[in-house]
Amino acid sequence: MMSRIDDALGISQQALIFRSLRSSVLANNIANSQTPNYLAKDFDFKTALDDAAAGSRLKMAVSDESHLGASKQDEFGDTLYRIPTKLSRDGNSVEAEVEQAAFSDNAVRYQSSLQFLNGTFRTLRLAIKGE
Repeated sequence: MMSRIDDALGISQQALIFRSLRSSVLANNIANSQTPNYLAKDFDFKTALDDAAAGSRLKMAVSDESHLGASKQDEFGDTLYRIPTKLSRDGNSVEAEVEQAAFSDNAVRYQSSLQFLNGTFRTLRLAIKGE
C-alpha cells in the first residue's frame, strides 16, 4: 500500500525535503556573511534531482535499530562550495545579495512543491471517496 502512495506522489516528496534542506544551507550562508574565511555552500540541483529520481544514493547500513543512520541530506549529495563573483578581503565567499536571491527563489519553489502535493492529495481523496 505504501509503495502505491509513493508512486502517486512521485518525486514531489523528495523535492519538498530537498527544498527544506537547501533553505537551511542558504540560511546558514546568510548568517555567516560576516564570518572571516567562511565559504558559501549550496547543493548541485541537477545531481540531487538525478540521484533522487534514480534512488541511486547509497544508504548507510546500521547493525542495530538504535544506531543512527544517514541524515536526509545524504540523500541529495554533498553540498558544494559556491564560486564567488567578487573577492572579499577576509576570505568570506558569501555574497549577501546572491544568497538572498537564492533563498527567495528556493522559498517560492518550496511553496510550489507544497501546492503540487496538496493537489495530488486532493485528487487522491476524491478518487477514494468517489465523488
